[in-house]
Amino acid sequence: MTFPLDRRCPCGSGLTYGECCHKYHAGALAPTAETLMRSRFTAFVTRDADYLLRTWDPDTRPFELTLVDLPVTFYRLDILDVVEGGPLDPQGIVEFEAFYKGDPAGSQRERSTFRRINGQWYYSTGAVP
Repeated sequence: MTFPLDRRCPCGSGLTYGECCHKYHAGALAPTAETLMRSRFTAFVTRDADYLLRTWDPDTRPFELTLVDLPVTFYRLDILDVVEGGPLDPQGIVEFEAFYKGDPAGSQRERSTFRRINGQWYYSTGAVP
């Protein structure tokens, strides 16, 4: 799915997609665990399974990921808590709630763990609180 660069970024930063998550989808490294979380949420919105797999911890990553037939559309991300995950941290935790439309509409709340490997942040696991 092509997402307009001049449209507000789905991650909730207030910037346009071109100013925000697009650069990470294009190959730039996310500087923090929260930035990676936001860019991964945007990848769900834009159906960018390749980015999701590239930024998934090699130890927990699935072999494949299909987003084409998702029965929901994500539209809002709220970051609820961040523990570590800064530019110099080896790991971090981001708790979020992602809202979606569909049948049924609702939200998904998750406390995600991230780890940095050779300077790059990866999503490792998520737990529903």
